[in-house]
Amino acid sequence: MDFFEIKKNKTSYKVEIIGGITTFLAMMYIIVVNPAILSQTGMPFSAVLTATVLVSAFSSIMMGIYAKNPIALAPGMGLNAFFTYSVVMGMGISWQTALGAVFWSGIIFLLLSIFNVRTKIVEAIPKQLRYGVAAGIGLFIALIGFINAGFITSNPATTIGRGILGPLTLTFLFGLAVTSILVSKKVKGGLLMGIIITTLAAIPIGRLWGSQAVVAWSGLFAAPDFSLFFSLDLTGSLALGMIPVIFAFLFTDMFDSLSTFVGVAEAGNILDKNGEPRYIKESLITDAVSTTISGLFGTSSGTSYIESAAGIEAGGRTGLVAVVAGLLFLPFMFFSPLLSIVPAIATAPILVLVGVFMMKPVMNVKWAQMDYAIPTFLALVLIPLTYSITQGIVWGFLSWTVIKVFMGKFKEIHWMLWVIDVLAILALLV
Repeated sequence: MDFFEIKKNKTSYKVEIIGGITTFLAMMYIIVVNPAILSQTGMPFSAVLTATVLVSAFSSIMMGIYAKNPIALAPGMGLNAFFTYSVVMGMGISWQTALGAVFWSGIIFLLLSIFNVRTKIVEAIPKQLRYGVAAGIGLFIALIGFINAGFITSNPATTIGRGILGPLTLTFLFGLAVTSILVSKKVKGGLLMGIIITTLAAIPIGRLWGSQAVVAWSGLFAAPDFSLFFSLDLTGSLALGMIPVIFAFLFTDMFDSLSTFVGVAEAGNILDKNGEPRYIKESLITDAVSTTISGLFGTSSGTSYIESAAGIEAGGRTGLVAVVAGLLFLPFMFFSPLLSIVPAIATAPILVLVGVFMMKPVMNVKWAQMDYAIPTFLALVLIPLTYSITQGIVWGFLSWTVIKVFMGKFKEIHWMLWVIDVLAILALLV
């Protein structure tokens, strides 16, 4: 029995496992970064780390087995920042109540998914906008890679600029060159090999050159901490004043996950016979479950990860990719210090190259037809320029609707897109 449809997708177990490892290495930073952000609310770092690992593992495995798609999940970066800086620190809401808001947003999310409302939402997204979103996510991923490597930094005169060519950036450029060559030569597992080679090249930093080591052994064992499990405030999070917070969690998560899923599916050609993302209902239900258990386990909302494109570009095409990625999270609940072995500059070249891969859909955009080109372009550029997938897709939707209305092309506006537009406007006002 070919449960993962290996033969149907014209792949192999070896390729799928390499894809899963590549996806995991591209997104493993979340195991440390998420606790670092959420612990600023007063939540124990070790407990958030345990929750992060379990949410990522369970959600990714569910995606692979139930939805059979090569997309891994973990607590979202933008969502953890919103949880910490806007809700808890900005509004003065306790982290227990904020976790309750995450849970309720997940429940609503799940209902929308079960009753196919989210499926209708995806179907309502015009294909031209999908191309723009896919490419925009690619630029966003590449930007993250350049920033992680210190190649792009803030600049008071020009907003952003090139960083100093020091040990970190030079090692990153070396890794980018090596990985690019491996990919250009179509070496199987080239992305994974690039990560390993760049990590080895980073060992001399702080030892032979540079002031601070980026590859360092900091221990092996760390016992899991389950103290945040079921510590959410379900009643307090249903207070009237929490409705805007639940709304913001819900729609930020929805737009992020929808655009990520559509973009990755489009770029990786993981589509059904109708040209729609494969097993979409099951995938969206999985995403909703991820958000729900996030509130229960003690972390911000879980969502589909754009870094999954790394595993897809490594050849992954089936749910086995997500299962492998999910399983790889589990050991780090006990051996989290091992994460320090792979520095950010080792995964940064992969993110940049994924940006290259995800630019393919741009070729399908009808650039000569302005009512298609303008909304698509806005979605494409606003995702990286606003550092938000949500902003890119929201303004892409709104501009599409406005232009089509004034051109009298009402048939090109799906009824669900009108609903999305209203929700998008409300989300912007929250």
